[in-house]
Amino acid sequence: MRNRRTVLIAAAAALAATGLGVAGIVVFTGGNVPKSRPRPHPQPHPPASATQAALSSPFTGEPVTRLRPVLIVKIDNLEPARPQTGLTRADIVYLLPVEGGLSRVMAVFSSHIPPVVGPIRSSREDDIKLLRQFGRPAFAYSGADPRLLPLVHRARIVDLYAGFAGGYYRDQRRFAPHNLYAHARQLLAEAPRAGDAHDIGFRFGPAPPGGHVTTSRSVAYSAASFRFRWSAARHRWLVWMDGSPAESTEDGQFGAATVVIQYTTVRDSRFHHAGIPSPYAETTGAGPAIVLRDGKLWNARWSRPLADGGTTFTTGAGRPMTFARGQVWIVLAAR
Repeated sequence: MRNRRTVLIAAAAALAATGLGVAGIVVFTGGNVPKSRPRPHPQPHPPASATQAALSSPFTGEPVTRLRPVLIVKIDNLEPARPQTGLTRADIVYLLPVEGGLSRVMAVFSSHIPPVVGPIRSSREDDIKLLRQFGRPAFAYSGADPRLLPLVHRARIVDLYAGFAGGYYRDQRRFAPHNLYAHARQLLAEAPRAGDAHDIGFRFGPAPPGGHVTTSRSVAYSAASFRFRWSAARHRWLVWMDGSPAESTEDGQFGAATVVIQYTTVRDSRFHHAGIPSPYAETTGAGPAIVLRDGKLWNARWSRPLADGGTTFTTGAGRPMTFARGQVWIVLAAR
């Protein structure tokens, strides 16, 4: 028995010396040498891309590996705040009216998170209802009217008010209040309970019939104007504001795959900013809309019966108004 064990050990050592290894060899100190056991065949796994391809962002229609938390940031849009930072990474960009006929931006991030976003400004009353269709998003803002601020704190959000959340800083190369920025990933790190992206009513796919070839479309508030010009080279609607190209600090001129001009009721808010009436743009109800995609224009309708539900868009013929895959810009305008 000792001689047999010695032979087996010597054989294993010889194999190791040749570089063939000893995998699959079992050395027993006694008894009969067992027959080699058949190795099980590995079970085939579906390629990862097959699973990933089936998942797309409900905000852009583009492929994503998973649905991520939603971060929404209120961004300054006055002339001293331009060019802004981080907006090219947003899934959705809302343009909203504020006091004095000017505008402000609400940027929705989920698929991509920029390193830095800003300049960040204060919230308004109509933000609260608009935010509700996103479930429980993380909401970053610099403040609000003192009477409004408690309502924002109690809203269904993960509250990233600059007064107590981390990640904010001042860029001393700009003048206050147009110089408040934030590290976006740090904001999300402070919002572990933020909800993931989910269906808010948008539909993506081939364009429906009935569009009219259009190269440019404008919309304006009393003291702010926006123009969207089709670029066949970039396959985007390039954005112009107040007569000039609207640009980012990182990627040049803004460009959207789909632009929606959503006409709605705009009334006075219950809360005024610095004694000036603030507008309140309704985002529930229904009304007309214009949708731009692929160098064409569609007359459409929007509908959002409930604040907790999403916003759907249909063509004049009642078909779903599908968006082009990519970033969506939505302008809330008075009808």
